Order: sequence, then structure tokens, then C-alpha cells
Amino acid sequence: MLQEVTKKAPARLSFEEFKQVALADYRLAMASREASLIGRREVLTGKAKFGIFGDGKELAQIAAARCMQPGDIRSGYYRDQTMMFATGMSDIEKFFAQLYANPDVEAEPSSAGRAMNGHYGTRWLDENGDWKNLVDAPQSSSDISPTAGQMVRALGLANASKVYRNVPETQEGFEKFTNNGNEVVFCTIGDASTSEGLFWETVNAAGVLQVPLAIFIWDDGYGISVPRKYQTTKNSISEALAGMQWDERKGGLNIYTVKGWDYAGLVQTFQQGIAKIRETHVPAIFHVQELTQPQGHSTSGSHERYKSKDRLEWEKEWDCLVKMREFILENEIATETELIEVEENARNDAREAKQAAWSKFLEPIKEPIRKDVMQAAGKIMHLGMNNSDAVRGLRNFYENLKADNANKFSSHLYSESAKSALKVPEVQASYLADSPTLNGYEILNKFFDQSFATNPALVAFGEDLGKIGDVNQGFAGLQDKYGEQRIFDVGIREASIIGQGMGMAMRGLHPIAEIQYLDYLLYGLQPLSDDVSTMLYRTRGGQKCPIIVRTRGHRLEGIWHSGSPMGMILNAIRGMYLCVPRNMTQAAGMYNTLLQSDEPGLVIECLNGYRLKEKLPTNLGSFTVPFGVPEIIREGSDVTIVSYGSTLRVIDEAIDNYLAPQGISCEVVDVRTLLPFDLHHIIVESLKKTNRIVFIDEDVPGGASAYMFQQVMEVQGGYKYLDVSPRTISAKAHRPAYATDGDYFSKPNAEDIAEVIGQMMRE
Repeated sequence: MLQEVTKKAPARLSFEEFKQVALADYRLAMASREASLIGRREVLTGKAKFGIFGDGKELAQIAAARCMQPGDIRSGYYRDQTMMFATGMSDIEKFFAQLYANPDVEAEPSSAGRAMNGHYGTRWLDENGDWKNLVDAPQSSSDISPTAGQMVRALGLANASKVYRNVPETQEGFEKFTNNGNEVVFCTIGDASTSEGLFWETVNAAGVLQVPLAIFIWDDGYGISVPRKYQTTKNSISEALAGMQWDERKGGLNIYTVKGWDYAGLVQTFQQGIAKIRETHVPAIFHVQELTQPQGHSTSGSHERYKSKDRLEWEKEWDCLVKMREFILENEIATETELIEVEENARNDAREAKQAAWSKFLEPIKEPIRKDVMQAAGKIMHLGMNNSDAVRGLRNFYENLKADNANKFSSHLYSESAKSALKVPEVQASYLADSPTLNGYEILNKFFDQSFATNPALVAFGEDLGKIGDVNQGFAGLQDKYGEQRIFDVGIREASIIGQGMGMAMRGLHPIAEIQYLDYLLYGLQPLSDDVSTMLYRTRGGQKCPIIVRTRGHRLEGIWHSGSPMGMILNAIRGMYLCVPRNMTQAAGMYNTLLQSDEPGLVIECLNGYRLKEKLPTNLGSFTVPFGVPEIIREGSDVTIVSYGSTLRVIDEAIDNYLAPQGISCEVVDVRTLLPFDLHHIIVESLKKTNRIVFIDEDVPGGASAYMFQQVMEVQGGYKYLDVSPRTISAKAHRPAYATDGDYFSKPNAEDIAEVIGQMMRE
């Protein structure tokens, strides 16, 4: 099996040294191509379910790999197999292990069979979930399928290098993550995906931020079946981007074009361009043109259906392997006989790697796939009419296999390390008799001040966060105190704000990425849903991303400034924590919990709570709110009211003005976190006492109220303790109106709450 790794060539080579380098590159390119060809056959014969390959891009990826140094990071997409082989971040046997979806993390370290083939990543964490040394070799962040999704992550990974180069507080204690910020991020993308908004948002942000980001655009002329002329202005992404070309007075990015079949041109262009990025932190785009795609887009179809005969003939003639072969012969680097031997050795490399991967895949399951074994055992048990020793033995075997497969396929949605947020000890807020009372935003401001003073990994950024200290003054004055590299403004670009935080979190920093209003989180939901929340799971504990996303929502005015789309968020970010504090003191405790953990979380502050008065805890920087542990903030005996956030104040109004005067005793439960939800079943214990329950929420009908209902009624078995029908009270199905009375009529109000609970008491 091929084990050699393409080495960075010295500046000056003798002819014999150059010959060895060129032939090693050619052998690797041929082996990678053979792996693609074999891979397609494995899918078509049924050994694998799907295949997507990097054939046609081999030379360009080898040339790029030559430029990667220890600590550099790849943020790529699903056609980068040759780059992974050439850097030593993967090999051909692992390539086939992923094609077969082997759930053994040793055989398939990228995802342990959880991701489709072509989705690569190195393991950044040890078996305890702690960071490895990320600067002793090139690294790859974990790929995702959504096109251009890798772009925003790449921005953040590169931004970390900028922080490490420029922030004095990070010069010690971060040796596992950086060598003085010299790391370059290698981001790859197919030409068709440059039509995505995430591409343009990232390129613009990279030019503004000036971060060491190298973007390689593999241009083979098509996006599946759609020709480039229908996708890209001027039929060329480099021409479309020409206005961003670096200018000494105005900045920008360096833009290079090179042919994907030109071995010497690729090596020279990439080496010069990457060296400049590493030195100056000026980002660059490498538009790699005239690439081919010999097997078409994937095993799902044939490119003969949409490519003309002339195009197919051109692709054969200008295939990068054909051109490299010609280059070697024309320059008398090797003879025909030598090349034939190299080619045969390369094919054997791929064949042997394939066979080794297939044997290891079959070894633990002995031909039938795990699902077949489970189904066969299940039928015997469920249809069997006796309780014989054989059936009992089969049931034990079935349960053991089920547990083993649960670990193989369902582990690591959340952290299983000692730094799990669920393992952070609870420290209650403490107060003095004369503790001052402050506005909510002042509580947060003091909290952030203390946190930045003691935590050098902490950075915060967002729209209007830096100079003015955010629109609600939580960061007022802190940029002047801690510097523009740690607390800073960014443009209106929510998706890449998330990506910026994501990449920095993956490299040892602890970023707070602010989305100004919850309504606009939708722009950033794609990277949160597809990337952040799946990262630990899809790498089976191999990578993590402890980003904190801060935003504000719920009650205020207007269709797009008072949103509570909690159901949408709940179902999109499983794998993150969803914190819904009722006030800013609670928010501070949740931030403390997240900052002590190694997991990502979303904290939604109450938009109308910043000027409400709160007592200042004496342990503001250290007290913690436990996740998944609701708090009973009002005790009662007649009805349990379950809610969170700003709605709790409306519930208080309903109780004080209507229900308490009628003698109705209400127990109010603040869930505090929706993910996780009431891990110890505190709510059902309240229901056992009151036998009545209502769930109140500002989301649309069937949103978070339905989620809470399902958790208590089904998961906790709450239906057994009901005397009357449970209720949900939600906002209307429409967005809240801006009119003076819009909030009142669009979301739950005190009168509605009192009426529903009154009806429950009369049943």
C-alpha cells in the first residue's frame, strides 16, 4: 500500500532529485486516479452505496499539498482525496474504508462511517476529548456536504492565525494551536459552488479582515450538468472577482490563475502565492482552470448525458495525468519503460489498499451487514412463541449488539469528555444584604469585563459590538480596555460571523459571536445546523467547536425584531446547547457554564430586559447555571406553568392581577435551557403535586410549546398525573405586528393566560 507522502522540495534540486520528486508525484496521482476508478466500480457492483471522487484534480492538489506546513489547516470539500494523500492526512486504504462506511474509527478516522465518502478530517482530539498538538503536522477540518459551507469555517480558522499573531495575551499558553500565527488555511471549492452566497460573503470578509486564507477554486467547467456560462458572470470567477485584486492603497486579495494540467506552473504559482500569504496575511484566490472530471459528478449519473462529444474528447486529451506523462517524456525526466513501471506500481498501490480496507470492513461482521443481523434476530424474538434458553440467549446477544451499534452510530452528539457542559459544577449566585441593583445590561457589562480580564482565549465580535459596545451596551467601553483584536466590529454578514467564530473555536480560542437579533439568526443557521452542531458527532469525537453564539429576541416591536422561532432552532441545532435565560444574571451564569465547557451553545437574551433592575451577584464571574435543570421560581399547588424567557414576566402579571386574587395557586417553572430539557424530570414532579399543566411560549403554535409538551407528557410520563387536559399557549401563527397593540394581540398576554388557567380550574 502507498505510504509515502509528497515532500516539500528544496529550493534547488539536482536533476536526479527533481526526477525522483516528479515520479513520486506522478505515482501518487496515478494511484489516486486508480482509487477513483475502483471506487466507482465498487459502488456499481453494490459493495458501496455512493461514490464521489477527485479524479481530474490530482496534479493541482499535489502542488497545493507541497505548500502545506505543519500547523496549516485544510477546510475543503469532497473532491480533495489527492491533497489528503499527498499531505499524509489520509491514505488510500482509509479512502476505501470510508467508501465502505466502516464504523471503526481506527480504520476510518475521518468520520467512523458517519459521513459519505470524500468527506475528510483529521483527529484533533485524543480519546479523552482533549486537544492534541495541532502544529506538529498539517490538519484538516471535518468536511460537510452543503456546497460552500466550508468557506465560512475557513474564514474563522484563518482569523485565529491573525489573533495569535497580534494579541499579546495569546503569546503564551496556546502552543498546541499556533506558531506565532504563521499557519495558512487552505480552502478548496468547486467552481460551480462559487455561485453560493457563502462564497462571496467569505471572500469579501477575508479581504476586509486580511487573514491568511488561500482559496483554491477547482474549475472543471460544470456544476453537475450545468455549464459554467450559466453560473458565473463573465464565465470566469477570477474575472468576476477582478475588482478585489490586491492594491497597495486599498487592500484586497491576490488573485492567481493557472492551468490544472500544467505541473510546473502549478508548483511555481502555489509556492510563490502561499509564501506571500504566510508572510503578509494577505488572502489569495487560486483559480485553477481547465480541469477535467473523467467520471462525471458522482456515481449517481453519467456525464455523457450532458457533455458534448467534443467536450468529452477534449477532456481525454487535456487530462492532467496525460499532460504530466507528456511533460515527463518531453523533458526526458524518465523513459517510457520507467513510466510504465510507475503506473503499474500505482495501480497495485490502489488495489492493495482497496483489498485491505474491504477485509477490515468484513472482519467484524462476517459478510451480512449489521442491520441484517439485527433484523433477523428481531424477527425470531418477536415471532417466537416460547421463552426457551435459546430465545433468551438470542435476546442477550441482540441487546449487546444493539448497545454496541448505538455507540458506533449514535455517540458523541454532545461531549463525553470531562469538560462536558453537563459536568460543570453548579455554583449558585451569592448576594450581600446591600448588593447594588443595576440595569440588566450593566450586569452583563460587568460580567464580560471580568471574563476578558481573566480569560486570554476570549474574543467577541459582531455587528456594532466593538466601538459602541453593542446595541444594548453589554460591551460598552470594553474595546478600549481590551483592544480591537479581541473585541471588534464586523459587517452585516451573519453566516460568516458564525463561521468566523467556528474556526477560532476549533483552534483553541473561545469566541463569542454575536448575531444582533434572533430574527437574523436564520442567515447563520446553516453553518450552525450543518457544521457546528454536527461536528462532534460526525467526527465521532475527533473535532470540537466550543463557540458561544450570543443574540437577543422575544418581545419588542415589529415583524423582524421580536421573533421567537424556537421550534425551528430546536430542530436545527441538536448537538448544541440552547439557553433561554429570563434575565441577564441568568445569562451570565449560562455564559460561565459554557466558558468552563468544551461545547457550543446559543444564548438568547431577552430583548426587553436590558433596562430591568437586577441585583448584582458577588460571584458574577464564577457562578454557574446548570444545563437541563429547570428552576421553580414560584411555588404553588393548583397548576404547573412551564415557560422561559420574557414570557415569565407576563405570567407573573397574570398571576398577580388575576389568578392569585381568585385563590388559584400557581407553580411557575423556568426551564432555563431547551437543549437539554429537564434532565432530572423536575417538571413532572411538580405535575404530580398540581395535576394540571400549561406550557406557555412566544413561538408559533406547535413550536417550542409542543416540544415541551412532548418532553413532559411522553418522555417523563406526565400524562399519568393529569386531572384535566393539558394546555399550550403560544403566539399566533403570524409574525408580531408593529402596531402599538401588535405585541399584545400577537403573543400570549396576561388576560389570555388567566382565562385558560381559569378554564382548567373549572373542569
